[in-house]
Amino acid sequence: MRLKVLSTAAVAAAILLTACAATPAPGPWNVEAAPQVTVTREDGGLTVDYVFNRDAVVWAFMDSALISDVRKPWRPRQWTVETPGVVMERRGHYDIIRSTDGGPVPRHVRFSVTPQAVELEAEYKTLVFSDGAVALPTRQMDVFALGSPEAAEAMPADLNGVDLDGGASRVTWRDLDGPVLFNGERHAELTTTGERSYVLLGQARVTPGEGLTTVMDPNLPPWIGEKIRDFAPRVGEFYLQRLGRPGSGGDNPVVMVSWNGPTERMTSMGGSVLPGLIVMSFEGTGVTRPTAEMERVSRWFIGHESAHFWLGQTVRYEFARDAWITEGGADLMAVRALKTLDPTYDDRKALQEEVDDCVILSQGRRVAEAGGRGEHRAYYACGAVFAMTAEGAQKRRDGGDWFGFLRPLLDANRRDGVLTRAEWLNALTRVSGDPTLAADIGRMLDQGAADPVAEIASLFRRTGVPHRVEGGSVILMN
Repeated sequence: MRLKVLSTAAVAAAILLTACAATPAPGPWNVEAAPQVTVTREDGGLTVDYVFNRDAVVWAFMDSALISDVRKPWRPRQWTVETPGVVMERRGHYDIIRSTDGGPVPRHVRFSVTPQAVELEAEYKTLVFSDGAVALPTRQMDVFALGSPEAAEAMPADLNGVDLDGGASRVTWRDLDGPVLFNGERHAELTTTGERSYVLLGQARVTPGEGLTTVMDPNLPPWIGEKIRDFAPRVGEFYLQRLGRPGSGGDNPVVMVSWNGPTERMTSMGGSVLPGLIVMSFEGTGVTRPTAEMERVSRWFIGHESAHFWLGQTVRYEFARDAWITEGGADLMAVRALKTLDPTYDDRKALQEEVDDCVILSQGRRVAEAGGRGEHRAYYACGAVFAMTAEGAQKRRDGGDWFGFLRPLLDANRRDGVLTRAEWLNALTRVSGDPTLAADIGRMLDQGAADPVAEIASLFRRTGVPHRVEGGSVILMN
């Protein structure tokens, strides 16, 4: 997930799409034949060298996300092609490189890189540390081959289930000024292939701890690190008790935190989650000293991100359009965890925001297609509404809660690691005994809701979620 908080006077929270998207499942791909990529840091500068083992008219980058808010591609703003006769451009949903003469791309292509810490839609962002260090996502380098720029334009945004002539690149990471950091450990040189994590080039403060290793920007306000080291293990222990062990190393996570400086009139926090790793970034004068609001937001972030070790990594969704399964589910996990760990936490207020946002974002709009509209918040809000519906059904059946509904689904799908829409909805039918619930949720996903207030109220009424309809709104009741 990525969460971003921006403010000029008071903190206003806006939740954006998680970057724990399901990894595309390409066709047969010989890793030994993959491009050889070398990332080199020297005197604070970065270069990326690609050595291709065969000819291709176009190489397209799998990670071609858009910058949040402005919805522009990030790579052409940060990567400069140094190889003569090669250009980078946007075609359809992808950043591509091609030769200016229309022939095959040269076998060796070099880029100079100026990293920037910008928020991305549905992808992992680069982390820039205040001392010049930089952390890059390992899968940022992956490419696939195409026969023409027009073929790139025809490729769908969601590559899950699409046969690709490409996949994970073999990437060598080097920092000529010192060792690189990967999974909390230093390496003189490192090669990655299919791992999803971050590699840090440059120095940062690494603090091993019981159940949690932290990698902190040296200029990070100290109070933030203290709060993270205190709260993150408690959340993880709660999830562990309710859902069993995660399948991706989440029981002993690394938390990596960058600091982008005390920018005036700003309070900003963002981040994402990968297997065994939570990354966070802070910026602004509003986080230089402890405040109750910033602590609340950071706790929420940790609660949601930690939830993805189970719902998002132990099992992931099948297609990007099913992100409501992991995002809304993680939101409800976080609400229940925070209320348990802090009885003063206002869980009703948090869930009311989910209901209100779902009403707005499903009005005549297909929730499943929200990502294409840049309305990723719909996956969180409506996904949470659907999760509350399932929780209500579970409570009516045996007095259980959201974790009681979720754990059997996790256990049943640990082997293949995928929780499909059909499996989720079928579980709702089994628990509730009412197949119309799944049908109505399916309609909201595929068609949107003509009257979302009535639709959500009906879901809640049939599953016993306490609420009332007042003034054209669904109002939750304790």
